[in-house]
This record gives sequence, C-alpha cells and structure tokens, in this order.
Amino acid sequence: MHLSLVIYLCNSLMNTTPQAPRFLERVNTLAHRYPRQFWLMFFGMLISTIGTSMIWPFMMIYVSGKLGLPLSQIGILLTIQSAVSMISSFTTGPIVDRLGRKWVMILGLLSHGGSYLLLSRAETFPAFAGLMALTGAITPLYRIAGDAMMADLVPPEKRVDAYALLRMSNNLGIAVGPAIGGVIAATSYTLAFYAAAIGLSTYSLLLFFFAVETMPTRTQTPLAESAAPIRQEPFGGYAEILRHRSFIRFVAVFSMVQVCATLIWVLLGVYAKENYGIPENQFGLIPTTNAVMVVTLQIAVTSLTKRYRLLPMMAVGAFFYATANASIALSSHFWMFWLSMVIMTIGELILVPNSSTYVANLAPPEKRGRYMSLYGLTWGVASGLGPVIGGLLNDWFSPQAIWIGGAMVGYISVALFLWMEKKSKQAE
Repeated sequence: MHLSLVIYLCNSLMNTTPQAPRFLERVNTLAHRYPRQFWLMFFGMLISTIGTSMIWPFMMIYVSGKLGLPLSQIGILLTIQSAVSMISSFTTGPIVDRLGRKWVMILGLLSHGGSYLLLSRAETFPAFAGLMALTGAITPLYRIAGDAMMADLVPPEKRVDAYALLRMSNNLGIAVGPAIGGVIAATSYTLAFYAAAIGLSTYSLLLFFFAVETMPTRTQTPLAESAAPIRQEPFGGYAEILRHRSFIRFVAVFSMVQVCATLIWVLLGVYAKENYGIPENQFGLIPTTNAVMVVTLQIAVTSLTKRYRLLPMMAVGAFFYATANASIALSSHFWMFWLSMVIMTIGELILVPNSSTYVANLAPPEKRGRYMSLYGLTWGVASGLGPVIGGLLNDWFSPQAIWIGGAMVGYISVALFLWMEKKSKQAE
C-alpha cells in the first residue's frame, strides 16, 4: 500500500542522510503508531470529505434559491433528514455489531453518493424532502460503522490522539472543499453535487479492496463473556444502555452543544447572504478557516487537553461554542463572521476528540456500535431542532435572535458539563 512506500522512503532518507530532518522521524514514528487500516480510513475520509464539502456548506443556500421559501420552511427539510437519521441510528448500531463494520460502511458511502446525484436533479419541495429523508437514513451507516471500526483498531490509551488525527483528515478535506466548492457553486451547483458523489464512491472502493473486517468475535471477548449463553436482547440491546445514566446525561448535554454548531454550519451561510450580501465564493473561506485550524492545531491542542479530565475540557469547549453564537449576533460583515468561526473552532478542537474518547471508554466492545449509534444521535437531534428553532426565531423576532438563542443553549450546557463532573467525582 501507499503507506508502506511512504515509510520505506522515509527510512531510506533517514539512513542515507547524516542529519535527517526531524519531521521525517516524526512521520516514521506516527506511521508505526497506528495500524495500516487506520491510515486507510484517514486517507479515505480525506478524499470523501473534499468531495462532500464542495456542496454541503452551500446546501441551504441552494435549496433556498431553488424553492424561494422562508428560512423556517427550509429548516423543515433538515428536520426531516434528522428525524430519519435518528431512527436509522437506532437500527444501524445492532446491524454494525452483528454484520460487521466494513460492508455497512461501503453500502452507506455508495448510497450517499447516489443521493447527491439525485439531489442535483430535484426541483420541488416534496422531491427535496424525500431525498433529504434518504440521506438521513444512509448517513449513519458509514458514520457509526466507521466510529466502531476506529475503536476496534486503536487501544484505549491511543484513542484521543487517533480521533484527533481523523479529525485532521476530515478538516483537511474541509479546508480544500469549500474554497473550491464556493467557486464551482457560484456557476454550477450540479458539478459540485457530482464532486461529492465521486468522493464518497472513492472511499467505498478503498474499503472494498484494502480493508478487513475488525468486529471482535466471541472468541476475542473475555472468557466469562464467551461462556455466557447467547440470549436475545430486548429493544435491540439498547435497554441496558438506556439505563447507563452517565452516558445518557452526556448524550443529552452534548446534543445541546451540537445545536450551537448546527446553527453556525447550517444557517450562517444563508444569514450572511440574505442580510449582508456575502456571496458563496467569499463565504466558502469561512468553513475553510475552520478546517485549516483543525489541521494545524488539533494535535497540539489535544496534547494539552488530554492532561485533564474529559468533562471539564468539554465544558471549556462548549463555552467557546456559545461565545461564537453570541458574537455572530454582533457581527455585520465578513471578517466578523470569520472571527466567530475562529472562536467556535477553538471549542471544536477541545470538545470533539474528548467527547469521542469519553464514549469509546464507556462502551464495552460488544456494544460499541450501539453506543456510537446513540452518540451519533446528538448531531441528528441538533440538526433537526437547531435549524427549525433558528428559522422560527428569525421569522418571529429578528435574524439576530437565532444567535442569541444559540448562545443561551451553549452556556447552559457549560453548567451541565460541570455538574456532570461533580457527579462523576462523587461516584469515584
């Protein structure tokens, strides 16, 4: 594979050069730190994200211009997508835990690519609603299976750094995609949809040819577990997880933080264009900034924050999310919106790797897919509620009310994370 070639070349250079550059040594060390399949996921995510990020930051702008409907009605499309995604997440978890990770990921990626091709042809609200529902049903397949595969591949002590690396890959794609997509979308949204489909399909082909199944078998579980009789678990195995109070509290609070994020990612583009005339090709630089920051700063921030307990770090991250929303309410031109994205990205750098690690550490291996399903619901809940609530605040009060509401939700989540940390210490 390409990774082996990279490692070979790096070793050759270090063996033939008296004073090899230190970055080559770091590349060599990093390459050997994680399994080869982890790097397959790294590069596959990069390719697929470049494609999808050429269109998704501008999706609401596209739909709004296509249908000419108020923001609150456009937000209903995202609610439909999220509602279906939530239902799909519940069913996907058991599927991933029973059928494995690889083929579920491949199916999800190919189907999502096909949905983008169909979206490029949609002309009516019912057509968009149906395709957004389809996208909602498909997305959990590869997302949840990918989270489970990543946890299978990497031991607990390396997961914070591994999740940070995958986030770097995702955001490197976002650094490239929106900047190119903004230019393309200004002239041809159809081409942007096609680029998204190609990126997703390419990732699926990489998995098909090079990935192996990672799902633990019963022989890999502890002896006491493997000796236990096989029984049919009620409610798809979720009943026990729903009684896991620490995890359920986390899911609820993290969903609140995600509302802050979805308001910015989904509505900021429409808000900036309708109220301040900022075009797609200029706005594309805002998500690109987010991605560049993650790529360049994620490892350093993770190295700093992993010294501390997870819940307090998530509270700090949530504070930045809330403050980003508050700053948008005071913004009136491009550079102020850009600064708001910078503030939110600082929170993202802190919050997301710690949250993924928190869930992975709580989840037993045989139920990891189900835990990741419920964790994935946080984005579904947020993307379903956030745009609709934001649209209603816009239509009923003022455009600035969107961001004031988001800030309030974010600051409440900060307090709740700190309360959860207090409960956790009392239980220890």
